[in-house]
Amino acid sequence: MERFERLKLTIAYDGRPFSGWQSQPNGNGVQDHLKNAFFKMLAQPVKLHGAGRTDAGVHAFAQVAHVDVPPGKYALHTWTAALNAHLPREIRVLRCGHARDSFHAQYSAVGKVYIYRIWNDPIHHPLEIGKSWHVVQPLDLDALRAARSRLIGTHDFASFAANRGLVEETTRTIYDIRIKRRRELLTLEFAANGFLYRMVRMLIGSMAKVASGRKPLSWLDQLLREPGRQKADFTAPPEGLYLLKVMY
Repeated sequence: MERFERLKLTIAYDGRPFSGWQSQPNGNGVQDHLKNAFFKMLAQPVKLHGAGRTDAGVHAFAQVAHVDVPPGKYALHTWTAALNAHLPREIRVLRCGHARDSFHAQYSAVGKVYIYRIWNDPIHHPLEIGKSWHVVQPLDLDALRAARSRLIGTHDFASFAANRGLVEETTRTIYDIRIKRRRELLTLEFAANGFLYRMVRMLIGSMAKVASGRKPLSWLDQLLREPGRQKADFTAPPEGLYLLKVMY
């Protein structure tokens, strides 16, 4: 059996220039750029596995991936420096370490943490464009906290998942939703054992509807009580979403 060395990568990226994390036919997925960087170093293709997909425009503070490479090829600090030299400046390998052969970036994960940033003011600060969702209508913090209390816990979140044509278990446990406001900037941090496709953005869109007075709290209760019968009808845009942490 061919020997290999498994590397665990922690990666940050500005999602704006890319077509999401996953490899794409146009070659512009973050995964594509990382695989190309490895090819330039090894002169052979690699299989690179990420902790999960992020959509086009979504950012990451600490995406995690693993890859198998020939043993002893480079020191860890050399991998980090050389990969970054071959990557677009909007993608950076922050850390590179050894991992057990049994480690898998996706299947070994026990949870994830996402942050969503909302700029809640009539004027969107120009330095926040592409980095936060601009919401003009005032958002009521008490209503947001009430929505938060409804969503924390173990629920069937089928009403908050975009349909990818896949049959999957839709029950997830949200451990916490932290809400912070500093002047115009509102941040919501979601920690859960896992998230469905576009679930965070659909939760954010729904919470914003309640906090702006366009939907009552009872609407959230109905979506949770009758999962999948009715979908949350608004998905917050991708630019406010950041993958903060993958838990192992």
